[in-house]
Amino acid sequence: MLLIVTMALVIALVTGTSLLLIRHQLREQVTDDFSQDLDHSVVAFQNLQAERLGALERENALLAKLPTLKALMTSGDDLTIQDGAAEFWQLSGTDLFMLADPSGRVVAAYARNAPDDNTLRQGMKILLASATKRYLIDGRSLYACAIRPLYFGSDQAGTLLGYVLSGVSIERTVRQISQPTGVEATFLSGGQIVASTLTPDVQASLAKQSSALSGISRRPAVVKLGNAQFLSATEDLSATATSPLQLVVLKSFEPAERSISRIDRMVLVIGLLALLSGTMLMIVISRLVTRPLEELSRSVRAFGSGDVKHRVPRHGTQEVRQLSTAFASMRNEIQKANQKVLESERLATIGRMASSVSHDLRHYLAAIFANSEFLASDRLSAKERTEIFGDIRTAVNGTTDMIESLLIFSRTGTSVRRQPELMATLVERATALVRAHPDADGVTLTTNYGEPTETAVVVDGKQIERAISNLLLNACQSVRNIGASAKVVIALETQEHQIIVNVIDNGPGVPEKIRKSLFDPFVSEGKHKGTGLGLTLAHCIAIEHGGNVVLLSSRPGETIFQMKVTREVPMQNTLPASEDNRHDQVIPDENVRT
Repeated sequence: MLLIVTMALVIALVTGTSLLLIRHQLREQVTDDFSQDLDHSVVAFQNLQAERLGALERENALLAKLPTLKALMTSGDDLTIQDGAAEFWQLSGTDLFMLADPSGRVVAAYARNAPDDNTLRQGMKILLASATKRYLIDGRSLYACAIRPLYFGSDQAGTLLGYVLSGVSIERTVRQISQPTGVEATFLSGGQIVASTLTPDVQASLAKQSSALSGISRRPAVVKLGNAQFLSATEDLSATATSPLQLVVLKSFEPAERSISRIDRMVLVIGLLALLSGTMLMIVISRLVTRPLEELSRSVRAFGSGDVKHRVPRHGTQEVRQLSTAFASMRNEIQKANQKVLESERLATIGRMASSVSHDLRHYLAAIFANSEFLASDRLSAKERTEIFGDIRTAVNGTTDMIESLLIFSRTGTSVRRQPELMATLVERATALVRAHPDADGVTLTTNYGEPTETAVVVDGKQIERAISNLLLNACQSVRNIGASAKVVIALETQEHQIIVNVIDNGPGVPEKIRKSLFDPFVSEGKHKGTGLGLTLAHCIAIEHGGNVVLLSSRPGETIFQMKVTREVPMQNTLPASEDNRHDQVIPDENVRT
């Protein structure tokens, strides 16, 4: 699942990045193409205007050579000239036709858009004053004009009769610029549109921005007109016009945006198809690779938790099958090795137990056998028989204790019966039991119950009593060789959730070499008798009651064993500590020394 989500995120990131890059590149390409179209449109306009002006020059030259027109201009009567000029205007076919006298005064003027005569007369004077002027602006009309003088006689030596002016409306040129390239053209003069191919609503928006557009150079710039964006370029024609005049060429981004949007949709569709196909591929890969790996992982975890029969996957890719085969082989080898280790440990445990028990058991049996032979004699008095019978009973009791310890060790944790008990009572019973033991002869046992003395705990009384007695007996065995000064103190401490029992003796301390194996079974270093199970059983019983037994301190003159037991029933019985855990129970402080 994680692989599929990661793959989806990667595809989405790649698709989004591709969209941004493609859109950016297309936008730049469209801008470059539009810039070239605008440049071509301006050049086409200039070329077309040059052709039209050349045609007007040739046409005026032909009119200037007509004798009838020269005769008309020599009449000197304005009305006669105006009536005759109409015929020549119709003959020329131009949008604007004017005749002026030698002083430049307009005598006759004709235009298809019914222009203002005053504007035409003023424009005529401007055109006559500058030979570079080619455009005449009449209100909202724009004309490209050509002027030709009329001479009586030759042009060099003849008499000037006046001037003839012909002009064509720029509207035709604007449409011719727009049709080939799709470029919109607009002529601005004094903040007003005098000619344009734009729709009326876009023209209104352009008129509002006319002052800003007037300052734009030939370099293309993006402008927003209405709801559409255009790339615009401006050509200043004021030097060749009778008033300030700018040619603004624009090209809309809308068709390009539609094309880019189609490409975006195609990329999105491709990305979606890639996502779907990638998901299907990941699902197939998951079935072939990841699922067998997950099953193999579960098998490893199951084996780690002790389930040796969990199925190992046999399907998947070749590598996964090889890994499964290797794991199955390793598991079998580990099981065989564990069986060998368990068998060797069992034999070693039996050997240690036999070695530990055999000496004491033979000692007890020998005492029983020898004293039994003495009892068979008729020469013994009653007092001697009683003493011999006491020795036999001591040997039998020792044998019984030994067997009972072995039985308890073998079934620890299987028969715990908890009920409310007074801890002080359990300590008192355990102390009394130890005082009666032969190993406690000559040892001063002191009890300190602490406060409060009537502390109840929920425990198996017999087991806690045995654990305390084992700790006390272990302490007595450690101090019995130091003579009359041998002392053992048992102190009881009550806390909120647990009871602490400290057993303190003034013996020589625990030897350094057995501290790490102190709670292992059959460890009885320095003792002349015993099975070596006393501390092991005490530790196991404490663990079963939610606590533990630790060596709190050990040095010559002071050794402290501490047992903790929870006051409530623990949530889960704890099995006897492993070898490593038992080692952790030895907590020597900085004062511990052998």
